[in-house]
This record gives sequence, C-alpha cells and structure tokens, in this order.
Amino acid sequence: MLFTIAIILLILWLLGFLVFPVAGGLIHILLVIALIIIVYRLVTGQKVT
Repeated sequence: MLFTIAIILLILWLLGFLVFPVAGGLIHILLVIALIIIVYRLVTGQKVT
C-alpha cells in the first residue's frame, strides 16, 4: 500500500509541475516523506505492504 501511495504522489508531483506549480512543492515534500518511510522500513527490515 505504501508503494501505491508513493506512485500516486509521484504522478501528482509531475502533474503539479505541469498544471499547478504552487501545489507541486507540497506534493514534492509529501513524496520525499513517503520515500524516506520506504527506505527506513527497508533498512530496519520491516515488511513493506
């Protein structure tokens, strides 16, 4: 589910640069947070579902 959220955020982030430049920054921050969580779970050995 976390990967699905990251993919959706990535798509919204790309759309943000093309359609809504102001919202692109917020979506970028959310995408970075999601990626940090994924990396943390991989490093600590928790299963990513």
